[in-house]
This record gives sequence, C-alpha cells and structure tokens, in this order.
Amino acid sequence: MTGELWAFAVVMLIGQFSPGPDMLLLTRTSLAEGLKAGCLMASGIATGLVLHSTLAISGVAVVFARGGAVTEVMKWLLAAYLLWLAYRLLQKPGAEGEVAVSKKSPYLRGLLCNLLNPKAFVFLASVVAPFLTGRHPDWWPFALAGVVVGQSLLFWCLWVWLLQNEKLRKGYLRAGPAIDALFALALIGLAIHLLL
Repeated sequence: MTGELWAFAVVMLIGQFSPGPDMLLLTRTSLAEGLKAGCLMASGIATGLVLHSTLAISGVAVVFARGGAVTEVMKWLLAAYLLWLAYRLLQKPGAEGEVAVSKKSPYLRGLLCNLLNPKAFVFLASVVAPFLTGRHPDWWPFALAGVVVGQSLLFWCLWVWLLQNEKLRKGYLRAGPAIDALFALALIGLAIHLLL
C-alpha cells in the first residue's frame, strides 16, 4: 500500500513539473514579483487542484475524458485566459530593469489558471484511475487527494524559493521585458496548441 502511494507521488511530481500554464505562470511570477507572490500563486494553483482531484477521484473525470461540449468550453476559456495573460505581459514592456506586475492577486491568478486548465484535469483523471482499481481501504481516495494537493503546494513553494537566488533574480530584472515577451509567446503557443 505504501509503495503504491509512493509510485503515485512520483508520477504526480513529474506531471506537476512538466511545462504548462501553471508552471510557466508560477515561474514568471516568482521571478518578477518575489517569494510572497510566488507562494500565494502556488497556493492558488493547489486550491484549484483540490477541485480537480475531487472530480477526478469521484469519477466525473470519465465525462471530461470523453470530450463533448463541457470540455470544449473549458478549452476555449483556458485559451482565452492564456491569451489575456500574454497580452498583459506585452502591454507595458517598461524600461530596462522594470517588470510589469499584475494588480490582480497572485492567489487568484494561480487559481484561475489551474481551474481553466482542462489538461490538468485530464492528466489527474488518467493518473488517478489506475490507483483506484483493486481493493483499498476507505481512506485511500483521501490519501491520493492529499498527495496531489500537499505535494504540489510543498514542491511549488520550494521551486519559488529556489527562484529567489540573487543572481537569477538580477539577471531576470535586467532582461525583464525580453523575458516577459518570451513568456508571452510561450503562453500564446500553449493557447494555440490547446485549441488545435
């Protein structure tokens, strides 16, 4: 039982650190706005994962995995949100050393990014499904959900803390507008990829 939980944790960790909207937004926010904003955003993303993991574990994931109107609407909402984030990054490039900072709460930005990401939900559903088969105690689904949320919060906050390295932050602040433009292009690419 413990070995199975560890295997689940490893698969989840790989998935959470794979490139995607959550990771991209968290990295950019942590570099541009610092430790507190990064940890708030990680908390927002983890809150979104509470809903995603609850739905995945309760079996609603099967409905989304089959596609249909709900999945299509979620795709368009996420694509629109990613394009809006890209627009905000490109809107005010600022002078050298200046970085555009959003006035919206980092927590809310992280929560929206995660909730509007159908890929996060589909990934969770596909990873959780095999671990729900067979005989398990009543607490097993709660343990899986706890791993998803707890691990994401812990490791993403650790990632945010590592990004506070002085050399890394100074380099980012010097090249802020150019790096923001690259992040914006990556977000646009993710939006296009999602719709195609």
